[in-house]
Amino acid sequence: MSGHGQPVPMVARKGAALVGTAVVPGDKSISHRSLILGALSIGETHVTGLLEGQDVLDTAKAMRAFGAGVERLGEGEWRIEGVGVGGFAEPEGVIDCGNSGTGVRLIMGSMATSPIVATFTGDASLNGRPMARVTDPLALFGTRALGRRGGRLPMTIQGAEDPVPVRYATPVPSAQVKSAVLLAGLNAPGETVVIEREATRDHSERMLAGFGASLTTEVTPEGRVITLKGQPELRGQSVAVPCDPSSAAFPVCAALIVPGSDVLVPNIGLNPTRAGLYQTLRDMGADLTYENPREEGGEPVADLRARYSPAMKGIEVPPERAASMIDEYPVLSVVAAFAEGRTEMPGVRELRVKESDRIDAMATGLRACGVTVDEGEDWWAVEGLGAGGVPGGATVESRLDHRIAMSFLCMGLGSAQPVRVDDGGPIATSFPVFEGLMAALGARIDRANA
Repeated sequence: MSGHGQPVPMVARKGAALVGTAVVPGDKSISHRSLILGALSIGETHVTGLLEGQDVLDTAKAMRAFGAGVERLGEGEWRIEGVGVGGFAEPEGVIDCGNSGTGVRLIMGSMATSPIVATFTGDASLNGRPMARVTDPLALFGTRALGRRGGRLPMTIQGAEDPVPVRYATPVPSAQVKSAVLLAGLNAPGETVVIEREATRDHSERMLAGFGASLTTEVTPEGRVITLKGQPELRGQSVAVPCDPSSAAFPVCAALIVPGSDVLVPNIGLNPTRAGLYQTLRDMGADLTYENPREEGGEPVADLRARYSPAMKGIEVPPERAASMIDEYPVLSVVAAFAEGRTEMPGVRELRVKESDRIDAMATGLRACGVTVDEGEDWWAVEGLGAGGVPGGATVESRLDHRIAMSFLCMGLGSAQPVRVDDGGPIATSFPVFEGLMAALGARIDRANA
């Protein structure tokens, strides 16, 4: 059952080629951060292109609960009147972050060094995800957390009365953990330092600097060292959110496996810490081209064209690339099923603790659709069946996970038999226009109970 209502069974069938322009929603990572940093700034922040999926809308509600003025002006256009660093008010009610691990962890960080108390909850999926990876480093500032056994939501966070700066080496590559610590460091005196052994998406660093924080990044033998000077006065900004490369992955990957397809996805963010999927697809032999490359708002963007690619080959994805494409492995595994040979994906332990155990969820569904999958704790491998070789014909569980649902619906567009998902409802959390966008390209995706 969806965490946002009754289950929405959906089915995808083979049909005509996918052709046209797919304008995908704004980048989810940047959308979350623009709301939070706008709330922590002095003055007005004006955002265009904001993703209006449920995850981001829940973050907008949370910022209002902490005292910021948050107003929707039109489609994708929002205004935030900030309260400044350290200016959050104590919320009167529980902060419900729905399905969003990014939202809850970044919001926890943003209030962790203010002398207030807030209680967080989410849907069934989010309440099953571990929060200790964030609350443990936040405790170093003087923050206290009380949650369910195993460090799970619902959870009450008591912000530090007298925060101290922190030096923290992230034990696993996680932009959420890094960002939560940096946001907490904003209201701590002195310098807060985060050390990453493997680089993760750097939207927080780019945006913090853009809002006026004093922040430096240095590559050392320890890893990537990010130093933030505490207690800055952030100033409201104008933020143009580029299109989300993680959402773009679905029309792009569908085009690669559906004969005759030619799809253009304009204005895609191609931050190198996010674009690992597209390099991997090119390594497999996918027909992907970047058109009109440019920079907008400090982020590299381009128009991405994807064409049907029947000659793709399986590869071993470099493990050091995992952090730059961690959310795209589910749909990559679908593409791998249509390639020739074995695609190996090592170094992906993080997939076990996403909205679902994504390795298990995809492996189970792929096997049901006739694809051989091997897996371990931090790796998995797909034996490709070649172009047009995937039988399909199964009903798979989405497990309250938007990316699992969309990945299998893309598979159904290229497989011999239709593929059904038991609940497509969670898709609205990140990609609310998915059905209409795919239909406009020619995809046969329907609500099974319509």
